[in-house]
Amino acid sequence: MVWALVGALLAAAGLGGVVAWQHTYALREEKVSLRHRGRLLDGVLARPERGEGPFGLVVFVHGDGPTDATHETFYRPMWESFARAGYASLSFSKPGVAGSEGDWLDQSMADRADEALAAVRWARDRPDIDGRRVGLWGASQAGWVLPAAAAEDRRLQFVIAVSPAVNWKRQGRYNLLAELRRDGAGAERRDAALRRREATLRLLERGASFAEYRAAIAGPGRMTRARWGFAVRNHRSDATADLRAMRGTPVLLVTAGHDVNVDVAETEAVYRGVLPAASLTVAHYPGATHSLVDRDLERSRWRLTLAAVFGPRKLYTEGFLADQARFVSQRPVGPGTP
Repeated sequence: MVWALVGALLAAAGLGGVVAWQHTYALREEKVSLRHRGRLLDGVLARPERGEGPFGLVVFVHGDGPTDATHETFYRPMWESFARAGYASLSFSKPGVAGSEGDWLDQSMADRADEALAAVRWARDRPDIDGRRVGLWGASQAGWVLPAAAAEDRRLQFVIAVSPAVNWKRQGRYNLLAELRRDGAGAERRDAALRRREATLRLLERGASFAEYRAAIAGPGRMTRARWGFAVRNHRSDATADLRAMRGTPVLLVTAGHDVNVDVAETEAVYRGVLPAASLTVAHYPGATHSLVDRDLERSRWRLTLAAVFGPRKLYTEGFLADQARFVSQRPVGPGTP
């Protein structure tokens, strides 16, 4: 019994060592803060493990939801891959998340773009950052933020857009129908969901109050007051004009074959139709979901948990991390300094 207990303890210690090793990254992380529009934003600057720089920089723009600076640690494999390409990474927690002040649901997409540009300006003042080699990375909802920011700041060296949508309303309809198909919903349930959606859009279009929305839309799944306000501010979002305005900025468009959130075929068609071919690189991962995790892995809760604990770098679909690192490493240093 004693030896059995010793063996169990040794096994546990060994597993603990494996977990600690897998969650140790070749990075130097620094807690940073930025005051923007009177609010303090807390963030992390992750620099390469060695060297004093100046380093290139990838500024992260989050997707939807209350996201902290590390995205609950899942940004770190990307930060490490960028660090190996000579780039630091900068990410701030959304307003109202972790130590950041405010409420992210009070923001419009224009507010979010302004916030991203404030992060860029803050970083360019640091001696360890090469202001000529600064770009943006963003996922999902950031698809409305990245083009607006890149159109405003023409000195940005690149944009990496991961699973971005183009039009808010079309994206919402696609997502609704894709989820219904995935769940095996019949025609009656689908038609009811579409009627509810159209009624909600009519209320949004005329700027209805939350009380009017609550009175008109019944049943589970209704938006909270804060989420309704967010939808009122943002339901007209469309990235097309900003994509035209940022023409010439190198873009890596990342799409997944099993994306139920975004119609990646439409997104790619718009990007190819608006952006010059010479400035656009498309990386498509047929087996991946919206989060760039393989669909088979995402569908298995126990496999997903094991991967998150024992191999977080393996969470992302094969090639995704390396392709992003290769893209930034191939960016030339632009003329002049900011």
